[in-house]
Amino acid sequence: MKNIWLYILVSAGVSYLIRATPLVLIRREIKNVTLRSFLYYVPYVTLAVMTFPAIVDATQSPWAGLLALLVGAYLAWRGKSLFLVAVACCVVVFGAELLLV
Repeated sequence: MKNIWLYILVSAGVSYLIRATPLVLIRREIKNVTLRSFLYYVPYVTLAVMTFPAIVDATQSPWAGLLALLVGAYLAWRGKSLFLVAVACCVVVFGAELLLV
């Protein structure tokens, strides 16, 4: 624990380098279509990777979470509002846990 400040400094430096390197190395517009489409979807994939396991694990039964995830994805795909999707998912989890648990 004596080197806690060293650990904080090294982690801050690494974080800064990861964020600053693309700004320094890429100075012009990216014209490669494949790379542009990859960079476009990175935030969505990152959010999905963090969110989907939490949705399934947040309930008493993983099946209830999975069912709510499928219902929510379907309603979102159909263009329903965020409030409606959230309420529908809560109702699905409540109903599924009454039947499954």
